[in-house]
Amino acid sequence: MRCFSRALRSITGGALALLVTAGALPGTSRSADAEQPLPADDGARITAETRVDDSTVDLTVATPAIGDSEMIRVLLPKGWSRTAARTWPVVYAYQGGNDDYTSWVKGSQIADLAAQWGVIVVMPSGGKNGGFTDWWNYGKGGTPKWETFHTQEVLQLLERNYRASTTRAALGVSSGGQGAIAYAARHPGMFRYAASFSGLLHISDPAVEWTLMLQGLSFGFDPYSVWGIPIWDDANWKAHDPYELAGKLRGTGLYISAGTTGMPGPYDDPANSPIDANFYGATGELIVGHTSQDFVNRLKQLGIPATVHLYGDGWHNWNYWRPELATAWPLMMKALGAAKV
Repeated sequence: MRCFSRALRSITGGALALLVTAGALPGTSRSADAEQPLPADDGARITAETRVDDSTVDLTVATPAIGDSEMIRVLLPKGWSRTAARTWPVVYAYQGGNDDYTSWVKGSQIADLAAQWGVIVVMPSGGKNGGFTDWWNYGKGGTPKWETFHTQEVLQLLERNYRASTTRAALGVSSGGQGAIAYAARHPGMFRYAASFSGLLHISDPAVEWTLMLQGLSFGFDPYSVWGIPIWDDANWKAHDPYELAGKLRGTGLYISAGTTGMPGPYDDPANSPIDANFYGATGELIVGHTSQDFVNRLKQLGIPATVHLYGDGWHNWNYWRPELATAWPLMMKALGAAKV
């Protein structure tokens, strides 16, 4: 399907823009009769909008930063209108490394929470691991530029076309948690609040660096291309490491949670789960828990406040992230100044 979509855009030269007007049926797309969507500064543009239901739209974006088309799922608040005089605060929710842009809606109660508040929720594609940085590519740069996609293209497209405001929060699970905290630190003032659920928050720890190298190989891509070669390119690793950047988070609201022991918790059932799921759930949470503890300790050293829940036992899955979202959500809404609807 993606190949067909890409071929269609090539044939039309990008001239076909599909937009859904108010009142269109869920699951439909139609040609735009009004103005074309405004592009981002680098030419990234919305090429299609499909209404999933009354409050959900999926956007297809032709993105120079990635060099391909990527997806964004958007939850719109009650009373939203493309021509409204007002804007709405925004929560940017980032996927985990093995998920996709629909994972927050499928895995959590985020749609139900969002429906109670006057906020827009934006869930962009994040790529398969290595999805929250502009790749190093042995110092040559170039695509994919996930950080550029998330912090420039996505923000500009939503703010120029969907009444999104510059009052923002970011949250993520797993590698998306690393992305949320790293983006907040690398772009001070971009987000009022940032939350990490089982995020990798100390990537330049030597043991973590080499673990990520092995993980990259297991997923079939060159792991040196993401942040560089450990030791040799440590300056680049540190430039993207939440632990090393912690001092730049002063003034940003923070929520940090993770399991720390790698042992099964109250929501796990090892006897009735696949062995590989047990292994990755346990080892994954043990690693992210170690890095989250390092990060929390660093915040304490710097005197930077955060809401922290390091809950010990529990594996790397949505069963733990859903209650963490429920706890973090009202704190984010307060930071955004969002109103209940």
